[in-house]
Amino acid sequence: MINVAIEILWLLIGAICLAGVIWLVLYGINHFITEIPARIEQGIWFVVLLLIIIGALTLLAGGSLRSFSFK
Repeated sequence: MINVAIEILWLLIGAICLAGVIWLVLYGINHFITEIPARIEQGIWFVVLLLIIIGALTLLAGGSLRSFSFK
């Protein structure tokens, strides 16, 4: 059970890092280069959400998001 909790924490940390990097890239492009259309920005966030959902479903199915183990 503790392994599932650790995997969920890794998923949350990864999701926060991924969202932060995507947000910084979109912010930089929007403010310093050119405006990104709202539809494209929504599409990017949708793909990020799909990746997070796939990761969560993988965990619920009994899989692992990490390719290594501390065991």
